[in-house]
Amino acid sequence: MNKGIITTKRSRILTYRLFFEQLLIAAFLLSSLIIVSPAHAHRGAVDEIDACNIRVGVDSVHFTAYTPELSGSKGYCNAIPEVGQTHLVFDYGGKALRTIDVEFEITKEPEGTRIFHQEPQKVKTGSFSGIVDFSQYGAGNYLAHITIVDNDKQLDSHIPFSVGLEDPDSFNFKPLLFVFGLSAFVVLAFMYVSKDNDKPSDTPEA
Repeated sequence: MNKGIITTKRSRILTYRLFFEQLLIAAFLLSSLIIVSPAHAHRGAVDEIDACNIRVGVDSVHFTAYTPELSGSKGYCNAIPEVGQTHLVFDYGGKALRTIDVEFEITKEPEGTRIFHQEPQKVKTGSFSGIVDFSQYGAGNYLAHITIVDNDKQLDSHIPFSVGLEDPDSFNFKPLLFVFGLSAFVVLAFMYVSKDNDKPSDTPEA
């Protein structure tokens, strides 16, 4: 067999091997990220974007929901797993909103039915809380409205959340299965390519 052909085959095998090894490493890193991310879904770094924060005018408001009778002091945001009496807490991020009248409202979607309402008022402490018994309204999707009221002008901001539909701590296996499937495909493809390149060449020796 021509030495040039042998060298070319070896080079091709090394290239394929390097490519598949990189794919396997990428799949491993992706699976690690999928496994770790649920544990840090609600607590992030100080400068990390928090899905529980909403911009209201020039300030921000952090929304947290507690179900003390069902889950103790554990806080939720976009997904409240159980239906029951829920404490809804709105914490101002700064001091700008403390001197402005702010209205709080909870509606059930998609109907837009109001289930909780707090008249516009100045929250000088920077923290407002209300109690809603969601067992009266059932599982579903809801909106928390935070509205700045300034004379005849209103600026409405809202945070969507669900009640009794999903568990934020539950693990979704579908992405992990995809990664494992991709890894298996990479291994099988590498084995096939290696086997194909190990076949003797029909090219006559020079």
